[in-house]
Amino acid sequence: MAVKGESMLLKHVFGIILNPAKEWQVIRDARPNIKSIYLSFVVLLGAIAPICGYIGTTMVGWSVGDSAVTKLTPSSAGVISILFYLAILIAVVMIGWMIRWMGETYGFPNDLDRCVALSAFTVTPLFLIGVFLLFSRIWVIYLIGLPATIYTVYLLYLGVPIMLDLPKEKGFLLSSSILAVGLVALVGMLGFTVILWGMNIAPNFTS
Repeated sequence: MAVKGESMLLKHVFGIILNPAKEWQVIRDARPNIKSIYLSFVVLLGAIAPICGYIGTTMVGWSVGDSAVTKLTPSSAGVISILFYLAILIAVVMIGWMIRWMGETYGFPNDLDRCVALSAFTVTPLFLIGVFLLFSRIWVIYLIGLPATIYTVYLLYLGVPIMLDLPKEKGFLLSSSILAVGLVALVGMLGFTVILWGMNIAPNFTS
């Protein structure tokens, strides 16, 4: 069964949120390739957060308590949004590659297409909550982001054994390893951001 265009996007987005166990099986049986995953899913949903973040930080702004509203300059927000978008596009395939490599170490090799599909659809909740960056309110992002992150972890543990045809025990171990590596990568990204700030490569704010 071929998966094409918007049908893949809309069908799998709703399915992975409302009935993930069944939808993981549908995605596995559809055998989507990396090109279709990117063109009809990652490229579109991955743009939500960068676009909404740009609008939120340049037009809405944010404040802490009674402090004045702070905004980014359009040029600074534009650079950050583009880099953010590129990071999303690269991260999806890199995580897919990592899943494939780790699967081989467990003795369950899989093709890269299936692993990238697992990577892309697992982070669907995080793609969707990117719309809340329009509001640029830290408490809103935290309130929505925490359950979305928890659900993303749930999708990972549910999807790994289904997508990679693993026994549940092996799937649990592999999912835990993927999660651990993902957390280490996140810490590394935060550290890199701190280094950039220390080099004065930081966002520009409006006065």
